[in-house]
Amino acid sequence: MTTTTRQPSHSLTPLVVPLLAGGLVMIALGVYGRVHTPTGFAVGPAGFSAALPMKAWLTTGAFVLAFVQVVSALSMWGRLGISIPPAVHRWSGRLAFLLTIPVAFHCLYALGLQYDVPRVLAHSLLGCFFYGVLTAKLLALPKRGLPGWSLPVLGGLTFTLLVGLWLTSSFWFFTTIGLKI
Repeated sequence: MTTTTRQPSHSLTPLVVPLLAGGLVMIALGVYGRVHTPTGFAVGPAGFSAALPMKAWLTTGAFVLAFVQVVSALSMWGRLGISIPPAVHRWSGRLAFLLTIPVAFHCLYALGLQYDVPRVLAHSLLGCFFYGVLTAKLLALPKRGLPGWSLPVLGGLTFTLLVGLWLTSSFWFFTTIGLKI
């Protein structure tokens, strides 16, 4: 009787469904943002003076939590020499995602996908890509047999897209309008 040791698969097959779903999310958000007639208002800015400060501060919170995500991921992958509990990574990601929901809702429902100002076009496209890549990452997490590079690449892309969103929104707001609450 011979026993064979099964080697972990490094096939791209487990990534097909997450990447397709992420692509569909990107397209759906972009199409909705373009065909939906913007209302001009959406989420009540509870505790904030207006919608723009709400969006700037919630995005900044997600931006800060994204750095926690990077540091905790590096720790989990043994790249820092310190141990951060995996729960820190999970909960910082959950909180970052939750902070982006009212912002994305307001952007899509109240403003739609805009293309007349380059910064706003970049911001609109970054938002669609952010949620698409995040979808792919979250759907890929429970998959077995993924190539070792897939989760770090998807996580890195998610982080990079959130940084781009922050630069084209909150950073712009704070440097143009000020630190209003």
